[in-house]
Amino acid sequence: MTTTGRVSGKIVLVTGAGSGIGRETAVRFAAEGALVAATDVQLQAAQETAAAIGGDAIALELDVRAPASVEAALRDLVSQLGGLDVVVNNAGVAARGTVERLTEAEWDLGIDTNLKSVYLVSKAAWPFLVQRGGGAILCTASVAGLWAIPDDAAYCVSKAGVIMLTKCMALDGAPMGIRVNCVCPGYTETALSERWLRGQPDPEAARRQESERHPLGRMGKPRDIADAFLYLASDEASWVTGAALVVDGGLTSGIWPP
Repeated sequence: MTTTGRVSGKIVLVTGAGSGIGRETAVRFAAEGALVAATDVQLQAAQETAAAIGGDAIALELDVRAPASVEAALRDLVSQLGGLDVVVNNAGVAARGTVERLTEAEWDLGIDTNLKSVYLVSKAAWPFLVQRGGGAILCTASVAGLWAIPDDAAYCVSKAGVIMLTKCMALDGAPMGIRVNCVCPGYTETALSERWLRGQPDPEAARRQESERHPLGRMGKPRDIADAFLYLASDEASWVTGAALVVDGGLTSGIWPP
């Protein structure tokens, strides 16, 4: 892996860092010189990511749905690492179902984990970013926040909310030098997508179908999304805020295949 120190010296918090996009993002940022706090609701998963990174990376248990857990983790992070420059709000869950079928508990789980968590973590991180003279808040949204998907009401609503919250925070943070952006991945090879594929009548046929839906001919990889986050956190994106960067292999460009 070629590295250039694009985020050298930055202190970075990644939520949902135990697997998938979060783990790859934590590893990628560390490779580019960042000091990373890998957090996850499952501490062992966060510890495994931190161990894979090595060096000065730390692992913290963080339940993004619980204000007390969020605040405690942020205090611990700043105490151990000395500050905070970048937040990657990545933790999320699937929330399949129509409004008719979703239970209230399922709805709340999807909204709280995917959307309310962005509010809670960003709120807790905000004063620490201000102390550093600014920084970056980054969020994992989705193409599901840009277009409706059948049988996916809570997930689509939560990700659309992430996109709008990103824009609102970008306006509010601009005077303090806080840039806020989100990435909208297409179908990406993560534990969530793998579980969905395994649940299909013909998993391999479903995988081929999902790959072929993307004009570039494949599903995304966590590295594709991590690279987008790296750009948005770097000085190369110093004039970028309020953006919803679509990284989807052309999926949302139009009807495909022709």
